[in-house]
Amino acid sequence: GHPEIFPLVFTTKTQEIFNCRVDEDVTAENCFKVIKKEDIIQDLKTRAATSDFHPVKKVVLEYPGEELLVVFDAEFQYGQNFYLVASEEAKENLLKPPETAEEKEEEKEESTEETLEVHPYKPPVHQPWVSLGSEKEIEEESVKETITKIKYMISRVRRKFGAPITFTDKNASHAEDSYVECTSYQDKTFSIKMLENDVGVQMVPKVREASTQTKWTYPKNTATQYFPRELSNEEKEETLLSEKLKDFLTSVRLRMEIALQQNEIMNAFFDDWKALAEDESSSGGKPDVSLKAYQSFTDLHYLKDRTISCVCWHPTIYGIIAVSARERLSYEEQVNLSDKSLLQPSVILFWSFFDPIHPQLMLECPKDIYCFQFSPSDPNTIAGGCINGQVVLWDISQHEEKLQNAKTVDDGIEMTAPSLLQVQQSSTDPPLVRCCAVSSIPYSHKKAVTDIHWLPDSSEVNRMGATFENRAEICVQLVTCSPDCSVLFWDMPATGKPSCEKVKEEEIFCMPLDVPDTFKHLDCCWKPLIKINLRESGTKTEYSPVRISLRELYYHYKASEEEQSLNTEVPAKDSPYTEMSTSSSKNLKVLESISTDFLVGTEDGEIVYSNWKMEIDSNLAKPVSQKQPQKYTIHTETINTLQRSPFFKDIILSIGGRNFAIWKEGVTNGPILQSSCSAGRSTAGHWSLTRPGVFFIGRDDGNIDIWDLLRKTYEPTHSQNISKSMITFISLWIASSKQHFLAVSDYLGVLHVLEICQTLSEPSRNE
Repeated sequence: GHPEIFPLVFTTKTQEIFNCRVDEDVTAENCFKVIKKEDIIQDLKTRAATSDFHPVKKVVLEYPGEELLVVFDAEFQYGQNFYLVASEEAKENLLKPPETAEEKEEEKEESTEETLEVHPYKPPVHQPWVSLGSEKEIEEESVKETITKIKYMISRVRRKFGAPITFTDKNASHAEDSYVECTSYQDKTFSIKMLENDVGVQMVPKVREASTQTKWTYPKNTATQYFPRELSNEEKEETLLSEKLKDFLTSVRLRMEIALQQNEIMNAFFDDWKALAEDESSSGGKPDVSLKAYQSFTDLHYLKDRTISCVCWHPTIYGIIAVSARERLSYEEQVNLSDKSLLQPSVILFWSFFDPIHPQLMLECPKDIYCFQFSPSDPNTIAGGCINGQVVLWDISQHEEKLQNAKTVDDGIEMTAPSLLQVQQSSTDPPLVRCCAVSSIPYSHKKAVTDIHWLPDSSEVNRMGATFENRAEICVQLVTCSPDCSVLFWDMPATGKPSCEKVKEEEIFCMPLDVPDTFKHLDCCWKPLIKINLRESGTKTEYSPVRISLRELYYHYKASEEEQSLNTEVPAKDSPYTEMSTSSSKNLKVLESISTDFLVGTEDGEIVYSNWKMEIDSNLAKPVSQKQPQKYTIHTETINTLQRSPFFKDIILSIGGRNFAIWKEGVTNGPILQSSCSAGRSTAGHWSLTRPGVFFIGRDDGNIDIWDLLRKTYEPTHSQNISKSMITFISLWIASSKQHFLAVSDYLGVLHVLEICQTLSEPSRNE
């Protein structure tokens, strides 16, 4: 309805050239910026097609005036962050809006006040005092002495007035009653001497001889018959109608109900101590709780001088594991180099159990990847977070068959010696997969993305944080956190739903042929759906999250039986994201049962409890979080693990610094279990996927601590050395009912795969 309005996207460089930087030169209140026409024409000549004014070049050249008005669109009313006003009339109306009726009335009143006559000054005339009761109030509030004072009279002889006074030294012992001495004395109560002598005592039972003999009588056959004593009908009726019986039944009714309920609720004869007892091993000794080395992976080219930042198992293909790596930098270096180019390319490597030397697949990354996750709806879709704050999407559906064919011909799991042909084929470089979409830098995190999770496929979140049903049953939303004090929710709309302003086809940057077009509509223009700033209102306290935990997360821990039959190839199919259709949100059902609370762990070791549901602030006129963050300080260093138990959604494990804590959601006075400070630092951790009371903690000395809360709560049950360097990440996977794996990465870029013993994988009774 406004043909004179043209929405534009101003990059950071354009904002600096024309002095219209967001939140500095222009704000939501002062949103107007007048730019000379000749400056815009000069920018079009200098930067040509890369100029942000190129889409409206014709409008600028035909504009009659000398200055054009650019308006900052903070609410994205026209779809972009700025818009251009292409008519003088609209420009004057925006800069000088017409006066309203109320403003005209105010001006009229001011003019009438100015025309009023000025009266000459008259000095005030003294008036007589009129009492209104204040004297009585003062008298009542005043303090009056009611107790009669005692008078003392002290007299002295007249001649001693003014007489000189001389002081002399005198021994206190010479004067009587000059002092009282409390000398020490011996208390006889504590000086009683006890004599010791040896005395022997022997207990001897008394023995007495006795005999007995029963008296024998002649046996006789006898019989006894009895019958109950019954009341007559008249007596029965009288008893049932008596007040005594009614009072008795009334007095015992409640006790009988409680007794019957207790019998139904629990077995009173159940032996709790016997149920809590742990089954010992068949040999009678201590059970075996060690971790058995199964495989190790490293790469001398892509992992040289790099450390592994994240490890993820492939959800459906046996023996495939992916790792991401980053530069070995300290925390200060990570902050300073977050926006600089890498010295070597950053990739995500896919390894296979059946070829521990050569990677099977590589994902090209624009920057170092700190975290990534497979999509629960489609394992061929991967989302990752970069060191510069961007979120990246990959589609590996074209290489799914290669990952499935990485297995050997044998049905067994044991490794066999590769043939000459296999060595020649594996010597070639693995295929490199380019990313499908990258989020827009101005709307991404300002620091590294430290944690990422897919939201469940049963629900969706709108811009206000309300949860609706997801009829497509495809995971289309992500949540990320970063130390820039923000938590972002990302939405992947259907292809038919445009996420960017439509431009001409010839201006669209052509994607390479080997990149799938699954998410091409999101590339470089992907913006977050919700942004939550973790700060306390009224104060300048900010929280820097590095780990996030949501109650309603999608858990895809257990694989199908027998690792989905190792040699059965699943036929490749199209990604479900290409078949998504845009659904109307008007008919979607609101899910009130979905919890919108979440926990984050910060760089300072704090646990912050907050809510992602938003409300419109009347003062700021923008969405803000409804719930104020609650802070708990238990750890002294950065939180590296914040994970919910696979068995209880309200039980959370937090690890940071030299201790760990277990929290229960709803308990606000602190953790339900907190460990003491250990000698070394804890750097990673993970819950067991099959035993609720077991979890694994990695340390900076290369050891893995195994905690079994049913055995010990004050120290780990077992500790085993895995590496000579710091443990950086831990990930578990269930290959089959009898084969469980633990993946451990270290600071030197080596991935260790360990097999979990039966004692740690099979839960005990009633655990």
